[in-house]
Amino acid sequence: MLTSLPNLLTLMRIIVILPIVILFFYDGPLVRWTIFGLYVLAGITDYFDGLAARSMNQVSKLGRFLDPIADKLLVASIILMLVFKGDIASYHVVAALVILLREITVSGLREFLAEVQVGVPVTKLAKWKTTIQLVALGFLVVGSAAPATLHAPLIGLSLLWVAAVLTVVTGMDYLWAGLRHMK
Repeated sequence: MLTSLPNLLTLMRIIVILPIVILFFYDGPLVRWTIFGLYVLAGITDYFDGLAARSMNQVSKLGRFLDPIADKLLVASIILMLVFKGDIASYHVVAALVILLREITVSGLREFLAEVQVGVPVTKLAKWKTTIQLVALGFLVVGSAAPATLHAPLIGLSLLWVAAVLTVVTGMDYLWAGLRHMK
């Protein structure tokens, strides 16, 4: 059911990563705002693909497979390009690395748990982590293109650290839940 609206929205989120990455190789405020616009568009499709799937009764195995992959690809691409551009630098790279390592670990854990037919629901704290992480990345994408009074880089880096701390906490929750099923 690749052509269902929810799956098309998810695929669009994956496809939009390419122009985002390409635009990072250019400089200027307009480029940063364009990247931000594409990033927000991807975020909106993340919200609406799930809403559409539930309301149209089109929840599919393909959609449940693609949706988290699309999210992780988008976040990882943005983080890597922000590190490449120097917007995430110095010790702040540790926060970015924590986020990436958690995503890989939780993906592997979910794959293992699926094999033993155990689902681990997403917690409210994990949803907050994701929201803070996405907002942080938005501020960092805009960066110095934002009005100086907004202090976008500072806000973005601060929220990145908050997201990293929540990443560790929620990652441990998933790990403990998974370890109980490994015995």
